[in-house]
Amino acid sequence: MQYPNIDPVAISIGPISIHWYGLMYLFSFVAVWYLGRRRAARYGWTTAQVEDLLFYGAVGVIVGGKLGSALFYDFSHIMAHPLDLFKLWQGGMSFHGGLIGVLIAFGWFARKTGKGYFEISDFIAPMVPIGLFFGRIGNFINGELWGRPSDVAWAMVFPTGGSEARHPSQLYEAGLEGILLFIILWVYTHKPRSAGAVSGLFLLGYGLFRSIVEFYRVPDVQYGYFAFDWLTMGQILSLPMILLGAFLLWRGSAK
Repeated sequence: MQYPNIDPVAISIGPISIHWYGLMYLFSFVAVWYLGRRRAARYGWTTAQVEDLLFYGAVGVIVGGKLGSALFYDFSHIMAHPLDLFKLWQGGMSFHGGLIGVLIAFGWFARKTGKGYFEISDFIAPMVPIGLFFGRIGNFINGELWGRPSDVAWAMVFPTGGSEARHPSQLYEAGLEGILLFIILWVYTHKPRSAGAVSGLFLLGYGLFRSIVEFYRVPDVQYGYFAFDWLTMGQILSLPMILLGAFLLWRGSAK
């Protein structure tokens, strides 16, 4: 298939350029805000609390995502070009770093509101995949994080990926970590669940889906494969999520 070579700049007015990647974050927060308001009354939240949580979460995602990308994937480059940390439109956001940032933000929010930690994480977890969906679409528009060479009918030649057709792994992630995981979590929360169970299902689901897609993504060039000609940094970082998610689900079912 032909890659739809989309201009990464969505709107340009004089010297001001608005990139699609940045708009995807805006779409994410608007979607989560809308869904959060819908869920608020059912879980005893006020609109103000939902909006405050989104602010804390947004800060955690951006700061943790950029720092995580630098620490896990591009440390030497950021040390040489520290201002690149602020170039959000260029991508370079680590999900695992963003998750750590959000978990820290949840702790601050819990202290401010007196809510339980899992009460917060269980409330927001079903909405996170929507943000992941938009983020992966942003990666696709940027033509980054493409997959391994392939001869499947939907393989694409990416502008920065050489002449070989490749798996559009960004779309795989948008479908699995975004749409499918959202459906699973949304259906799972139709019934009351033990504290931490929804968070556990999110961690388990994301970790498994990300690990599967890693078989189709090109490994990070600075690391390659760590073992067995298939183990990647993404899979290593997802393993603790899988284990913790499985534990939280087991703990919830044991009660």
